[in-house]
Amino acid sequence: MVRRNAERRTALVDAAIEVLAREGARGLTFRAVDAEAAVPAGTASNYFANRDDLLTQAGARVYERLQPDAATIERHRSSASDQETYAALMHELVGRISAFRTGYLALLELRLEATRRPELRAVLTDRVRADVDANVAYHQESGLPGDATAVRLLYLAYNWLIVEQLTLPGVFSEAERAQLVEAAVERIVRP
Repeated sequence: MVRRNAERRTALVDAAIEVLAREGARGLTFRAVDAEAAVPAGTASNYFANRDDLLTQAGARVYERLQPDAATIERHRSSASDQETYAALMHELVGRISAFRTGYLALLELRLEATRRPELRAVLTDRVRADVDANVAYHQESGLPGDATAVRLLYLAYNWLIVEQLTLPGVFSEAERAQLVEAAVERIVRP
C-alpha cells in the first residue's frame, strides 16, 4: 500500500536526493532514505512502489527545486531584452543551480543510472527535453537576443561549467567562472 502523506513523501524524496548526492545510486536504498529522513525503518517502502519509483520521483523533485521563484521570473521578464540582461540571467541560473549542490549531483547520479535503466532513461529524457524546450520558448517569448541554437549551446556550456564548479571547484576560480559566463553569452548570443 502506497501512503499519501504529501509532506512525508516530500521529506523522503528530499532525503533520497541527499543520499544520491553523497552515496551514489548504488547507495540509494529504502533503509538509507529512512535514516537520512530520520523516520522509522520501513517508512520509505510504504511510500514508494519500488526503487525505480523512488529514483524517478527524486529526479522530478530536483527539477522542482531548481525552478526559479515567481519574483525572479517576473524580474527577468520586466528587464531589458539585451545581452547584459541575458548575462545577468545566466549568472542567476548558475548561482541557483550551484546553491543546490546536492540536487545537481543527485541529478548527475540519476543520469548515470539511466544508462543502465531504460525506464529511468525515458523519464529523464522526456524531462530534460521538456526543460530545454521550455528554455527555448521562454527565450523566444522574452525577446532576448539570439536564437534557439544559442539557447541550446548555452545550456550545454553552462551544464559543464556547473559540473566543474560542483565536482572540481579548483579548476576555475569564482572570478574565472564569472568571466566564462559573460564570454559564453557574448560569443554565442548574437543580437
